[in-house]
Amino acid sequence: MVNSMDVDLNKELFPPPSQQKPPALSWGVRIKKKLKSPAPYLGKFRPSVGLCCHQCTPYSLDKRTPNSPSLGLQNLLSVSEKQTRYRGWLVRRICCILFVSGCKVYPSHASGRLDRVRQSNRVQGALQAEHSAPTGGRGGEQLPSPYHALINTYISPRLLRFGSWLMLKTLSSVFSSVQVNLNHLAALHPASQQGVPLVYVTVRQSTVDSVLLALVLFSHSLRVPYSLSPLQLHCSWLRFILQKVGVVFLPPGALTEQDAELDALYSPVMTSMLGELLCEGQALSISILGEGGGGHWLARIRQLIKEGAVPDVSLVPVGISYDCVPNTGLWLGGSVRVHLAQPFSLKEMCDTGRCRVDGCRPLQDLLLPPILNRAETAFGQRRMAWILPSYYAPELDQSERDLGVALTLHLLYSTTSCMAVMSTSLVSSLLLHRHRKGVCVSSLCRDVAWLTEELLFRNRDVGFGGSLSEVVHQALTLLSPHLTFVATTSRKDPLVLAGPSVEAVLRLSRHAEIVTHTFIAEAVAACAVSAMLHNVSGGSTRSHGAEGDVECDVLLCQSELTERTLQLCHLLPPGFMPPCQSSQAFSLDAVDSLVRCGVLIMDEIPRDAPVCDFWKRHEALSWSTSDDPYHSDSDCEEPDPRSYKVSQPSQCPEMLSFLCSMLSGHLRALCWATEGLELLDTPLPVAECVSQMHSLLCGRATENKQHYECCKEEAARMAVRTLTDLGVLVEEQRSGAVFVDVGPVFQLRDERDKLHGFISQFLHR
Repeated sequence: MVNSMDVDLNKELFPPPSQQKPPALSWGVRIKKKLKSPAPYLGKFRPSVGLCCHQCTPYSLDKRTPNSPSLGLQNLLSVSEKQTRYRGWLVRRICCILFVSGCKVYPSHASGRLDRVRQSNRVQGALQAEHSAPTGGRGGEQLPSPYHALINTYISPRLLRFGSWLMLKTLSSVFSSVQVNLNHLAALHPASQQGVPLVYVTVRQSTVDSVLLALVLFSHSLRVPYSLSPLQLHCSWLRFILQKVGVVFLPPGALTEQDAELDALYSPVMTSMLGELLCEGQALSISILGEGGGGHWLARIRQLIKEGAVPDVSLVPVGISYDCVPNTGLWLGGSVRVHLAQPFSLKEMCDTGRCRVDGCRPLQDLLLPPILNRAETAFGQRRMAWILPSYYAPELDQSERDLGVALTLHLLYSTTSCMAVMSTSLVSSLLLHRHRKGVCVSSLCRDVAWLTEELLFRNRDVGFGGSLSEVVHQALTLLSPHLTFVATTSRKDPLVLAGPSVEAVLRLSRHAEIVTHTFIAEAVAACAVSAMLHNVSGGSTRSHGAEGDVECDVLLCQSELTERTLQLCHLLPPGFMPPCQSSQAFSLDAVDSLVRCGVLIMDEIPRDAPVCDFWKRHEALSWSTSDDPYHSDSDCEEPDPRSYKVSQPSQCPEMLSFLCSMLSGHLRALCWATEGLELLDTPLPVAECVSQMHSLLCGRATENKQHYECCKEEAARMAVRTLTDLGVLVEEQRSGAVFVDVGPVFQLRDERDKLHGFISQFLHR
C-alpha cells in the first residue's frame, strides 16, 4: 500500500541529477549481503556478437579477424593525454583539442559531382520524360535548384574536427559514458583498406544515432560516412552547417520521405548521387525503421551493383544501445554501447542466390484457412511487400523489389541482434513481464542475475558490468520517473513496480523490446503451449499456487505444438524472425528451445519392443535409393510421435508466464483491433485508419486501466498492416490516395469472431 513515506523514499534512493552520488548506498550493501548467489561480474571478455550470416555470406564470414586477445571496451568520452602525442599539465587541460586535431580526416570534395549527376542517363531520362509530359512539366531539362545543395553536400575537415570536439563536450553532459568494443573496430580497419566502400546500417532510435556513429569512426581515424537523413530541417543556417559535415537531407519542399519519393526526379537523382559517392570511395550511413522502413536506400545500392556502376559494397550492421533513449531534455545519464558488426559483401549476398527471396506467400494464404476452419496451416514465408512500396524507387522491377525486402529484413534482424542489452532493459522486462504487481528490490536483484546469465547463454552481450547492487541501483535510478516505490515496514527492502501512467508503461515497454527479441523463439513456443492449454481447459488455463503456475498433467503433441508455433510466427512484426531460416525450421527450433530452458519435458512413451528391434514391427520397411544423398538407412522407419509435459524450471517457476507476457502486448493489440473493426467508419484513408485504430487502442486500455503497452502508435500501424495482409481490410485507390475498407468476408460477425478467437488463443490467461 502506498503511503506518505514514498516521497521521502524516492528522494533518499534516487536524488536529483545534481545530487546523485556513486551507487554505494546503504540499501545496496544490505541487498548484497542478503544475496547468496555471486554478483554478475562482467569483465572485458564478452560474447562474440555481430558475425555475419553463415548461410548468406559464408565467404565474408571466413574473412573475419582470427581469434586474438580481447582489447576490451573504451569510453569514447574519456579523453586523456595518453591519447595524444604530448604530456604535461597543459596537455591535460587541452587534451580533447589535441586529440581531435590528431585524428585523421579523409578528403571529401563535391567538385564536378553536380555535373556528373545531371549528365547521368538516369537523370537525363527523368528530365526528358518530365519535359515531354503534357502537363506538369518544369519547362526545361535543367535540374531544379533545390537539388543542387543536396548533391553538393560534402565533409569539411575543419568543421568536422570542430563538430567532433563540440560533440565530445556536449555528450559528456548527456551520457555518463559511450562504450565501444575495440575488437569490432580492430576488425573494421582491414575492411576499410580493401578499396570497397562501407555502408553502415543502424536501426533508427534517435537523431543522436548518426552523431554517435560518426564520432566513433572519427575518433578511431576511420572514414566518416555521409548520413542519409529521413528528416526535414527548416532552419537554414543549421541545415547549411550539417550539409558541410556530410548530412544529406530531404529536398526543401518535402516534409517526409514519401513526399520526396512522389517527385519523379527524386529517385533518379538520389540513385545517381549514391553511385557518385560510392565511386568516390565514400562511406554511407543508412537508418532503417523497426517496421522495415528505409530499405529503399539498400535497394538503390543493390541496383547500382547490378548495373555495374559500383563493383561492390560492404554492409556493416551497427547496434547502438541506450540506457535511456534521448528524446527531450539535456540530462539523461546512463551509458551507451556501440557494436559494429562484421562487414559482409552485398554482392556475395545477392548474386549467389543465398538470400532467401522465394517461397513468400500472402499472409491470407498462410493463415486464413486455419482461421476459417477450412484447412490445415500452409507452409511458406510471409510476404511483406509493404516494406518497399511501389512509390519508393519506382524503377525497380518486382524481383529486385522482393530482393530489397529480403535484404531489409536481413539487416533489420542482424542490426538488432548485435545490440547490447542494457540494465534498464533487464529491469523493465522483469517489471512488465514477470513482476507486474511489484517485487522487492532484493528479489529483483536475484532475477537480474538470473536473466543476465540467460542472455549471455544465448550469446547476447550486455551493456553493463560491476557488482549486482550497483547494476540494479543504476537501472532503478534511470527508470525512477517511470516507477513506483512502496516503503515496507523496515524500509530496508522497498517494493518497486511499474508506474500507473501510460507514459511510464510505454517507456518501460520500449526498453524491454530488446529482451523480447532475444527470447523470441521461446516466447512464440510458450504462447503456442498456452494456446493448447487454453483449448484443453475449455477457455481458461487452470492456475494454482503462485501466479503463473499451470497444470502439468497435460500431454502436448509435438506436431500440433509445432503447427501452433508456425501459425503464430506469421503474426510477428518484421525483424524478429531470422530471415535466412524457414518458418518451419524456426518453429521446430522454438519448441526445442522450450525443452532446453526446462519449460517442456519430453514424455517417455512405453514400448512393447526395444527401439533397436526392427523385425518385430508390423509395417513393411521402405528403403530409399542408395544414390540419394539426403537419406540414410534410418529413413526406413517413420519417426515416433513425441509429446511433452509442461514443467516449472527451478530457476524461474513462472517461466511460461514470463515468456508469454513478452508477446501479449502485440497479440492484445491485434485482438482489440479486430474487435474495433465495427467501430471504424470505413472506407477511409490508410493514415486516418491508423489514427482511428490508435485511438481505439488507447481508449480500450484507458477503459481497462491496464495493458497500456498496447497504446503505441507502432502497434496500431502493425495491426492495420496485419489485418490488411490477412484480407480483413481491403485496399483500393480513390482520387490518387489509398483507402481501406472491411473485406466482404469479414463484414460478417461470425467470421470476425473466428479471427478474434484465433488470435486470442495465444494470449496467456
